[in-house]
Amino acid sequence: MHSHELLKEVLKKTSAKQIAADMGLSLSLIYKWAEPPLDETGSGANNPLDRIEQLLRITNDERIAQWVCERSNGFFIHNPKTKSHPFQLIPLTNSIVQEFADMLGVIAVAAADNQITKDEAKAIRRRWEDLKTVTEGFVRNSEEGNFTALKEQLQKSTKPDGA
Repeated sequence: MHSHELLKEVLKKTSAKQIAADMGLSLSLIYKWAEPPLDETGSGANNPLDRIEQLLRITNDERIAQWVCERSNGFFIHNPKTKSHPFQLIPLTNSIVQEFADMLGVIAVAAADNQITKDEAKAIRRRWEDLKTVTEGFVRNSEEGNFTALKEQLQKSTKPDGA
């Protein structure tokens, strides 16, 4: 989705007048943000989302994305590169299980004394981020159909002879 398309959707639920007033900007500028940019034959203005994207690209510093995510009570996770080899399903599944076990181990050690220190909380967060990254890689591979060949092979091997 393009930034102007997202902003157009946002303006369906949020008052453009209120945004303009709260940000001290003109109402017409807010509406221009929701139009395609000039280089796409639109009349839109370079919007804040485009500026953030430019800043990320220029600096190549993901702390900017992390900062934005934190402002909405979230966090940034880098999408892992997907692997196109169809036989990655089992190792990736095992990786998810292992990462989850590792995270539970860190939690168990930290909670053993009925308190969690700041350092222990950081260690739990690191394990959680690792688990999410591995799981996201599995999901992305699944979405991109990288496991199709493996699925077909497994289906053939389970059919009775002559079928």
